[in-house]
Amino acid sequence: MRQPVERALAYSPVVVLTGARQTGKTTLVRDLLGQSRRYLTMDDLDTAERAVREPDALLGTKLPLTLDEVQRTPDLLLAIKRAVDRDRTPGQFLLTGSANLALMRSVSESLAGRAVYQTLMPMTASETRGRGGHGLWDVLLDHPEQCEDAPSLSVDLPSLLLAGGFPPAALEPRDDARSLWFEGYVRTYLERDIQALTAIERLADFRRFLRLTAMRTGKLMNQSDIARDAGLAQATAHRYFALLEVSYLLARVPAYAANATKRMVKSPRLFMVDTGLACHLAGIGTVEQVMASDMVGFLAENLLLQDLYAWQETRTPKPEILYWRTTSGKEVDFVIEAGDTLLPVEVKTSRRARLDDSQGLRAFLDDYPGKARHGILVYAGETVERLTSKIWAVPFSLALGL
Repeated sequence: MRQPVERALAYSPVVVLTGARQTGKTTLVRDLLGQSRRYLTMDDLDTAERAVREPDALLGTKLPLTLDEVQRTPDLLLAIKRAVDRDRTPGQFLLTGSANLALMRSVSESLAGRAVYQTLMPMTASETRGRGGHGLWDVLLDHPEQCEDAPSLSVDLPSLLLAGGFPPAALEPRDDARSLWFEGYVRTYLERDIQALTAIERLADFRRFLRLTAMRTGKLMNQSDIARDAGLAQATAHRYFALLEVSYLLARVPAYAANATKRMVKSPRLFMVDTGLACHLAGIGTVEQVMASDMVGFLAENLLLQDLYAWQETRTPKPEILYWRTTSGKEVDFVIEAGDTLLPVEVKTSRRARLDDSQGLRAFLDDYPGKARHGILVYAGETVERLTSKIWAVPFSLALGL
């Protein structure tokens, strides 16, 4: 993620780095990008007070400025707007926040036309293994045949799902210690982060809503069903969904349609930002529980989606990540749209790749022959196999860059 941020700083006066809490934003901006920048955090009460009372003075420094957790002092953005309007030198301000600042009205209005947004996702499976980067999506998008002779390894998929990508949890080998960390994470989120965004009077209701949402990972969004099961009014459920999205705990994957305007009216699929957090909220804490859960297939899709999102942030322009489903029941888990190219991707947790598993991929390729040249079936086996002339079965280990 360092290179995309540095690239953005080279041509934009303001770069906004957002993402869920504990994804490593502060480490990135302080340790990797902080050598020639002044660093201030709004978690420091004195600094936050200066940001409110004397924002222009706070910004008065000769060094480029990194401001951490800026969602805590949104009025500071007006001072940044004034500074940028006077001087549009690239790289002046690097802002971070554990909320989607592009969706916060006061921020988006202040920085309109002045900022570039980057999102730091939880660590990829490859990063948790110390390899860095993400899966081989650039190759799979254009030349999957190059992977046919690539060496690949078996992967402990249940353990990857439990670990997720938040560094403290992903690098913790003990199930009980990881569970304790996630419990603390959820409490901090409920008692601090959410309250900083908006007042929630009944935290127990919100926590129940959060758990029910996690248990629907990978499914079509049905706000009415979740509201009913949580005992909430429709308007309240709608507000809670927005809060989960703005704080980067929830991702909505839109439907693919050749007519882009039709994508907006179809129900999105809901995913958590991290499989480890989804498992914790759903009461899944061991490998055995993962294997016995009816969520395992959806969680595997969630893991792949996390990697796709990390890869997406490295591309310019960013490709779209979508899903495909027809009224007749044909479906594909994910569709990558990169310019005029479409890549359908199906995810299976079986250790053998079967031709029947590619039905959705074949249907998609038939429907979009001009844009979709081939399809990818990601499975839990160990070898790359060519199922048809246009469909490759690729192991999780290779797709995730392990």
